[in-house]
Amino acid sequence: MVLWVILLCTLVSSLLGGLYVLGVFRRRRPNEPPLDKGTIPWLGYLLEFRKDSSEFLKRMQRKHGDVFTVLIGGYYFTFVMDPFCFSSIVKESRSKLDFRANAAQLVVQVFGYKPTEATLSIVHASSTKHLMGDGLTVLTQATMESFRKLLLFNLSSGEKRVWQEENLFHYCYNIVFRAGYLALYGTEPPRGAGNKEEAEEQDRLHSSQLFQEFRKYDRLFPRLAFALLPLKDKREAERLKRHFWNMLSVRKVWQKDNISAWISDQDQLLAENGVPEYMRNRFMFMLLWASQGNTGPTAFWLLLYLLKHPEALKAVRNEVDKVLRESGQEVKAGSPTATITRDMLNQTPLLDSALEETLRLVAAPMLVRAVLEDVCLRTSSGTEFTLRKGDRVALFPHISVQMNPEIHEEPHKFKYDRFVNPDGTRKDFYRNGKKLKFVNMPWGAGVSTCPGRFFATAEMKLFVFLMLSHFDLELVSEEEEIPAIDISRWGFGTMQPVRDVRFRYRPRF
Repeated sequence: MVLWVILLCTLVSSLLGGLYVLGVFRRRRPNEPPLDKGTIPWLGYLLEFRKDSSEFLKRMQRKHGDVFTVLIGGYYFTFVMDPFCFSSIVKESRSKLDFRANAAQLVVQVFGYKPTEATLSIVHASSTKHLMGDGLTVLTQATMESFRKLLLFNLSSGEKRVWQEENLFHYCYNIVFRAGYLALYGTEPPRGAGNKEEAEEQDRLHSSQLFQEFRKYDRLFPRLAFALLPLKDKREAERLKRHFWNMLSVRKVWQKDNISAWISDQDQLLAENGVPEYMRNRFMFMLLWASQGNTGPTAFWLLLYLLKHPEALKAVRNEVDKVLRESGQEVKAGSPTATITRDMLNQTPLLDSALEETLRLVAAPMLVRAVLEDVCLRTSSGTEFTLRKGDRVALFPHISVQMNPEIHEEPHKFKYDRFVNPDGTRKDFYRNGKKLKFVNMPWGAGVSTCPGRFFATAEMKLFVFLMLSHFDLELVSEEEEIPAIDISRWGFGTMQPVRDVRFRYRPRF
């Protein structure tokens, strides 16, 4: 009899514990946001959120208002859609709202790297030193040399003005990825005197092969992050991880010439902090995706929008040509290819605005913080909500800021000069007569702001600058429409197109 009582109590306890985990007992407390658990225990709205995050959040906003809590895969997420609340969230101390737990979980899932407390400070310090200021000047120069090796090397040999046709997305992603990779991870050392050309050819071949494998992994990335890969794709993801851990191993990287200080310093500091070599190999893979996973796709969208808007293309190209002339350079037949410096890139307000407008349209990161203790949130209407300890709070700026018609007039249209005043200064934006601090958030905000944003911007601008100054460009079909985006990538940075776009290019002179 006693045994049956024990078994029954154990069964009841297990059942109640399971129901608790499934979220059956969760109730909205006073002052908490509206709660919507969906109809499926534990899963909640995971499937709908995974299918199309943007449409799901729009529907929840219409139903519940600017602040609401939903159940997604066993976690309660409070989404804040009021842009005037963003400052208080991103500035809140990490003792209350912390991004590290979610970030750590993601990098383990997709890169196999287990970050330590030292990792974050190492990345931040190294990025501040080498991806900004004087360090950025050096890295921009290295990237320029990479573009010369990949994009311009045929021009100096007198290539005829013959149209070449390509897939625009593949072309942009390929060239930008490889240029960034060579600038960061180093180049093949010449094997003996006079073998520079052979080493450069090896760089072109090796970087091309690496990009092909990277694209395979990149296609799996969204489902891998959500742990929704079928068995076959899961095996492929593991194969690709091991491939990159090997190809980017610290032993192989240290055999290269011209390794960027950003890469070398971080590896040295990780080693000094006792991080084993195999884990540093994985760290190298994480850095590659973080630095190059979004720049190529953004460059694609920027060139596509310019090609679809002739007035924008003309204005930005005129600006590029003007900067070139003022630097004492001219792109013409028989002349050397131009050398673009960081100072020159700082003289392009129209290109800056066109890039920012592109990011406004296609960049859709999700900013998530773990709620470590109850936090009071006050909205612009004066309503106060309590964020519950143990939940997650999330911002999705693409909807609440970037595509908000109350902030950006005709938000679905590409306006290349949206962010710049006639005198070249940055334009301010308002909602309900009140100036906004956050009007475009492709790089995140607060302590989780992308530390490589200045290098990424320089890399994309440099590519477009060179394309406009050295090549004639046009779409193969004048009737080509802007393709739809791949909605599976909501929340992971820059969107990618669902179909190909063909374009032609040839030397301008």
